[in-house]
Amino acid sequence: MGVPKQSLFEAVGGLKTLEAVHKIFYDKIYAHLWMQQFFEGHDQSLIELRQTQFMGMKFGGDIDYPGMDLALAHRRMYITPELFQVRQGLLRDSLREFGLAEDLIVRWLKIDQAFSKPIINPSLEDFECTDFKYEKPLIVPNPSLIEAEE
Repeated sequence: MGVPKQSLFEAVGGLKTLEAVHKIFYDKIYAHLWMQQFFEGHDQSLIELRQTQFMGMKFGGDIDYPGMDLALAHRRMYITPELFQVRQGLLRDSLREFGLAEDLIVRWLKIDQAFSKPIINPSLEDFECTDFKYEKPLIVPNPSLIEAEE
């Protein structure tokens, strides 16, 4: 019998690593001209905690995630493939800044990417067909594109 493969949770160093990476990551998110607009009015430390719980569970840690379903939590946000790629870039930068080994960064990003499907909107038309009876849709244009048009 072979040695069982180590979970990504164990490989990266557990909860302490996830907490540190998510602190770096959300500092970048909250400072980013486009990304920050999706988090206005939301406590950063709570967002970091939920992300740590979610990814810790998905990475194989014995962690409870008490948050909402991913699609439900993001349903009112118009998230484009471009916006998700910006997010992935900030996450990659955060993982490198933390000093994680490149093979672990690749594993982390691959798992993170797997959760893009339920939150990315294929088009604005599809998004606008969603019933937002009790919620206000959040559509945030890319500020760099707005500046380029002016």
